[in-house]
Amino acid sequence: MPNRPDRPLDPSPVRNLGRRQVLRASAGAAALAGLAVTGVAPARAATRAVTERTSTLPPVPGMLGDRRANEVWYQLDEVALYHPSPELLAAYKAVGLQVGGNIEGGVRGLWQEMSKSPDYPGNYRDFMAPVEESLRVISDIQLGVFDSLYRPYDPRLVGAFAYFGEGVLYDPRRESVRSPVHTMDSLPTVPPPGYHTWFAYMRAMMLLNIDRPRWTAFAPLMAYAWALQSVAKPTTQTPSSPLPRETVVRFAASWLPRGPRRLDADFQSYPYPRGIS
Repeated sequence: MPNRPDRPLDPSPVRNLGRRQVLRASAGAAALAGLAVTGVAPARAATRAVTERTSTLPPVPGMLGDRRANEVWYQLDEVALYHPSPELLAAYKAVGLQVGGNIEGGVRGLWQEMSKSPDYPGNYRDFMAPVEESLRVISDIQLGVFDSLYRPYDPRLVGAFAYFGEGVLYDPRRESVRSPVHTMDSLPTVPPPGYHTWFAYMRAMMLLNIDRPRWTAFAPLMAYAWALQSVAKPTTQTPSSPLPRETVVRFAASWLPRGPRRLDADFQSYPYPRGIS
């Protein structure tokens, strides 16, 4: 079993952001941001309400970090990566054919190229329109995993994404595949492109009106995790120590209110967000 983080998790909620800031935030992410920063502490111990709901999940010996967050990332890998259904495999195949054969790099590269054009976002929407039904399958399956463990627009999702970005979730059920830490996969010297890939899918879904409000709310959460991971630089082998509380709060205030067009510009930067090296 890996060593526990060398600093105890802080149980106090993040309270540094006020409701007035929330009201000024953009639609979609605003509600999540406001609820999260007044009642959820990313990379910290859960509040009483979260603890009560988490108790419905059976304990996993050796697991470290938030129980529900571990579970959602575990289940997402189960249905989307390790044991995809025939319906999902068919959807992956259709998307791959549309973008040149690669469901990750192909989609990511296509979005990066088209998003630089003055014709964006219409050009990207039109190109992905032939695989709308396949994207709808992918959307239904991914959202189904989150909805099985969190309410739609649940403020605790902020914590789930923050823990993921920081790399503080250790799940021994993943030891057999050598990636027991739930975080975006990467090698020690190679930052993960997965955040950019997922954003490219999210943008296609938004533009094709596939669960658009849900993905509009998820996008800043995912970007927030990207920013935290860019600083924490976790591995998939050993859980990281939580980032300083001030960093988590500052990043929440900056990233959670961002809308799709702002994130379009943010994800032009690779591998890290601008200002992070």
